[in-house]
Amino acid sequence: MDWTSAPLDTLFLDAGGVLVHPHWGRVAAALAREGVTVEAAALAAAEPGVKRALDTRERIRATTDAARVFPYLELVLEGAGVAPSPGTVTALAELRAYHDRHNLWESVPPDVIPALTRVRAAGLQLAVVSNANGTLRAVLERLGLAPFFRTVLDSREEGVEKPDPRIFEIALARCGARPQATVHVGDFYHVDVEGARAAGLRAVLLDAAGLYSGFDCPRVSSLSTLAEALTQHR
Repeated sequence: MDWTSAPLDTLFLDAGGVLVHPHWGRVAAALAREGVTVEAAALAAAEPGVKRALDTRERIRATTDAARVFPYLELVLEGAGVAPSPGTVTALAELRAYHDRHNLWESVPPDVIPALTRVRAAGLQLAVVSNANGTLRAVLERLGLAPFFRTVLDSREEGVEKPDPRIFEIALARCGARPQATVHVGDFYHVDVEGARAAGLRAVLLDAAGLYSGFDCPRVSSLSTLAEALTQHR
């Protein structure tokens, strides 16, 4: 069955990798202060392959979101050709402190607000269901995204994180939503798709780089594509 054909009244969205992305310019600047030169574009280009490599059932089940964040950044640096050094260690420590206070995932792709506006105008209620570090609500407010959402669930605040289905069940209760009429969109198969399905939701993978061919789930390349699919028949 087409995932858009069944009744739908609620859309859950992951935050990191869907609504917001790492501020690679900030990362490059922190490295530059330590004498390490790399372009923000090179970091952004290295990220999709790193995320795909980390997205295995074994790794996701054996680690927490917090434990994965900075190994992921180290792998992105490696993928962009940055060798480990005292300078990278210092820069990553600075970035960790910034992330703990403000959230490094603070870059909003240009299609996000138009896509959210279109989906809201079509009558869907929106919620964020994200593994995060307790700063998510504040960063969404700062970026002007919070008003689009009925509720925001930050796993640090909730004490449970995806793929545990309980975080989706909490979100459903807060929205007064039915799982069979809710779709969740995220960028990690073994976090978002498996977690949402375990809670009875439909799930869509945002696969901008096209690295998940053959996986048993619908995929979209952007929020614009998602918005088009969700609203074309409404």
